[in-house]
Amino acid sequence: THHYLAAYWWLLEEFGADAVVHLGKHGTLEWLPGKSLGLSPGCAPDAALRDVPLFYPFVVNDPGEGTQAKRRAHATVVDHLIPPMTRADTYDDLAKLEQLLDEYYQVETLDPSKLPAIRVQIWETLRDAELHRDLGVEEQPEEFGDFLNHVDGYLCEIKDLPIRGGLHVLGETPEGEPFRHLLAAILRIGSGQTSGLRRAVGSAYGLDERSLAEDGGVRAEAPVALAWRFPGVVATASDLIDRLEEAQQTLLLEMEERGWDVEAAGSVCEEILGVSDAGVERSLRFAAGEVVPRLGRTPEEMKNLLGGLGGGYVPAGPSGSPTRGLVNVLPTGRNFYSVDPKALPSALSWEVGRGLADDLLRRYLEEEGRYPETVGIVVWGTAAMRTQGDDVAEILALLGVRPVWNEESRRVTGLGVIPLEELGRPRIDVTVRISGFFRDAFPNLISLMDDAFTTVADLDEPEDMNFVKKHADEEKQNGADGRRSTTRIFGSKPGAYGAGLLPLMDARNWRDDADLAEVYAVWGGYAYGKGLDGVEARGAMEDNLRRTEVAVKNVDNREHDLFDSDDYFQYHGGMIAAVRALTGRDPKAFIGDSADPSRVKTRTLSEEARRVFRSRVANPKWIEAMQRHGYKGAFELSATVDYLFGYDATANVVEDWMYRDVTRKYVLDEGVRDFMQQSNPWALRAISERLLEAAERGLWSEPDPEVLQALKAAYLENEGMLEERG
Repeated sequence: THHYLAAYWWLLEEFGADAVVHLGKHGTLEWLPGKSLGLSPGCAPDAALRDVPLFYPFVVNDPGEGTQAKRRAHATVVDHLIPPMTRADTYDDLAKLEQLLDEYYQVETLDPSKLPAIRVQIWETLRDAELHRDLGVEEQPEEFGDFLNHVDGYLCEIKDLPIRGGLHVLGETPEGEPFRHLLAAILRIGSGQTSGLRRAVGSAYGLDERSLAEDGGVRAEAPVALAWRFPGVVATASDLIDRLEEAQQTLLLEMEERGWDVEAAGSVCEEILGVSDAGVERSLRFAAGEVVPRLGRTPEEMKNLLGGLGGGYVPAGPSGSPTRGLVNVLPTGRNFYSVDPKALPSALSWEVGRGLADDLLRRYLEEEGRYPETVGIVVWGTAAMRTQGDDVAEILALLGVRPVWNEESRRVTGLGVIPLEELGRPRIDVTVRISGFFRDAFPNLISLMDDAFTTVADLDEPEDMNFVKKHADEEKQNGADGRRSTTRIFGSKPGAYGAGLLPLMDARNWRDDADLAEVYAVWGGYAYGKGLDGVEARGAMEDNLRRTEVAVKNVDNREHDLFDSDDYFQYHGGMIAAVRALTGRDPKAFIGDSADPSRVKTRTLSEEARRVFRSRVANPKWIEAMQRHGYKGAFELSATVDYLFGYDATANVVEDWMYRDVTRKYVLDEGVRDFMQQSNPWALRAISERLLEAAERGLWSEPDPEVLQALKAAYLENEGMLEERG
């Protein structure tokens, strides 16, 4: 717009800027219309910025969007550390429920006569927390002991999730407990030959930490050595995880007090754990010798930014997620690079993608008793860079083909068809919605996937074992040519980015699913593949969506989540809404979790939404952490509510109790409300407006009248304050 261009014109012509800094991911400049590469003055980014140097502090775990800034805004990236991570733990009714479970296990053997009374308290607390919805029960189960194991396991899963314990401050290394928690998150799954620290601690006591975490409700006893060093109630695997977590934090604290001396690792292990263990010692040595020194160089972020502005060289470095075992992306403060596109999917990502495909089909088969014929999947460029191609590998695995690599270069040179005898199931058809950046960065992967679709469609196999062939033949019978019958990859118009739903939500001028589906189709109805290159193909996309029985989006780390970004609801939620509008039914909505690549897991979108809501969104630990960051912290609260609303509008995933809890904790809580009124009253207004809109649209279908009235009163009070400010 005129105002947008005028802002940059003023910076360059009136202010006379010698350089520009875009602070934090991500701005809008690099996503404006124009060519994807080799921009000219007629492309919007070049028209605005021209040839002025751009420096861009950018989070290290987002190589895709940072690369976009390099490609389309000639940015010099100065990467920065992820936010400090912490463990979600329990709070409010969840903490009360955890205490009641401990009491139950104690009196179960000491005084069974008290069990009926505790059962009543547990059930009432569980319902107060709305946890019965997560567990799929409405009435108190008769087999209450078995049910409690399920409850305990679910609580273990929630409280053990890593969440952000604040925001990163550019150039500052976290200190004290936040530093140790971040370090524990980075060490969690290990790196290379070094196992995760907590896993190593478990092994030192003869425990399999992974098995304990996967089924926290299983009855268990603590090894004597562990119980003596770290006492506490231990009745289930969840309790053992808590003891191992305590042991891990104690080890890190002792290492910190010894100045992170690598040579102290062995003695610290023996003194704290009471045993000598090579695995624990190796993990502590790795922490003290590799991770801590790299984190200690975080001030280089500011040093290198200022050095770049002074005409100096900003050193290069790799990018990726530190909590996914990629310690080599540290230290931050470097001009990150991403990947060799022709090496994707990598051999490791093929294993992860195959695991994601297998687990998705396992889950669907359990629920429906048959395989899905068509799966819809959202593929982003930044995730492809971060994971080396997990999503593409999953698509190939669903189709029943595998990549072929050159042994010397490890680049992908072709595809190999997996015989049906080896595959052991039908070949699943896939509808692919790619992002604009994926389109720009990975034309080779678009060609690879397109080759896979055409190859599978041409196989001489029974149609009940090859759904791609089945659907392609049906389209040909209806008059489609060969190219149309195997078109499966769709995205934005060349030169455009996004899915279009965010402006619709912000403008509040939509009515129903038909409006959402219309925008999704208008923005995403362009086909990609050999000979296509963005040709208008709305009809083909809608035909594919009508067949889609599962809509899936993968998450590959816990440094962010579903309610952190509008892209999740725009792409994934938009696909769900489009299928619903076209067919009158909801597709299965799945989330594939590969945060730990060795332990992939498929959940429903509702399950994942509850996990994220309980672990972060409603967690006082996270809310209090945001309050330490003033204006930006309040903005994060507001953005979370927007993304909750967007996912609910598209996928019907937010339940009434979630809206109620957000209202109570973000608006009606006096301390939080006062914080926002002082730091960012516009965020408070945005939150209140969005919650009221949810009630008006019926998304918040049955709000408590008292809560709704209090929300309206808080909104009017805040409006009055803003008017007084002028």
